[in-house]
Amino acid sequence: MATLSFFLLFSLFVTHAVHGRVWNDTGVGSIVFEEAWTTAELIHQSDKTVPPVGQTNAELEANLLDIHNQRLADMDATGIDFASIAIRDTTTKTGIADPVNASAMAVSINNELASQISNNTLRFGAFAALAMHDPAVAAQELTRTVTELGFLGALINDYQQSGTGDNQTFLFYDQPQYDVFWQTVVDLDVPVYLHPRVNPPPVSTLLYSHAPFLIGAPQEFAVTLSTHILGLCTNGVFDRFPNLTIISGHLGERIPSDLVRINDQLTRQVVAGMPMQKNVTFYFQNNILETTSGNFAKDLVQFHAQQIGLERILYSIDYPYVPMEQGAAFLADDVPTFLDDDQALALKRGRAIEVLRLNN
Repeated sequence: MATLSFFLLFSLFVTHAVHGRVWNDTGVGSIVFEEAWTTAELIHQSDKTVPPVGQTNAELEANLLDIHNQRLADMDATGIDFASIAIRDTTTKTGIADPVNASAMAVSINNELASQISNNTLRFGAFAALAMHDPAVAAQELTRTVTELGFLGALINDYQQSGTGDNQTFLFYDQPQYDVFWQTVVDLDVPVYLHPRVNPPPVSTLLYSHAPFLIGAPQEFAVTLSTHILGLCTNGVFDRFPNLTIISGHLGERIPSDLVRINDQLTRQVVAGMPMQKNVTFYFQNNILETTSGNFAKDLVQFHAQQIGLERILYSIDYPYVPMEQGAAFLADDVPTFLDDDQALALKRGRAIEVLRLNN
């Protein structure tokens, strides 16, 4: 089995290196890239998520484990040409305090995902899992997955937990020590998708014990990750790396809905020595892309297009937490009411082809 896995990974690398990427380009189908997968080993280690309405927990778990059966059938039924998959991760890697264990798990997951999709790279690509304790180690693993496994970038689940007990801390990637990682991202010319995570119990309990229903997607995800994204802005990451591309799901974790107030308040911090040289709107117009994953709000998409530009918004679904049919209905019923054919095509596939370098 190990020999077969090595052969599949080697074949995947040779195909990409010699011939370039070949994918299922119909010219009209959509491209999605916030789509979750997990392994049998990890399925019960992750935090429980409420399944979509009408679906059981068992069905959600089956869809997370599957790539080539129900997932592919749903892609065919809803007109999806290509999907980039990433490990479902709310407690793994960024939630593992020990750097050695977290790094080893990331390598193992990346190898398994590459093997899983190796027999159908026409339809599937992948984002790397990374442990972020050591920026140089993370950069090395990103380089390996992109140059050897043909991955399209990385998906990182918010901050990295580090240490234990009273020495526990959270590592955010807006500090200068992470510049070596961001330089590698720029050199590889790949995007990094920043995805939410559940806070560990001490934090989650303090913030949400009064209203535990708000843990996760209703509130916690956007609040926590938007703070991290704004940290990247205010601490000058995009000024140091003007060609860096970050992707944020769920329509930008609400940030573009509040740019007027954010910019107004942060302007006052410039005189106090804040490293940020532009404003947050500028970074969303030049460095940060948002996707529609799990947030198919027609009016909000239109408003965000006015704020940051339609070309900064890309289509994605958030499968299997969101059914593919929900995204397809948005494209079929809502999008034609406010976008012309060329704009709709750019939203659902055109910009993704550029960002993921599918035709390179």
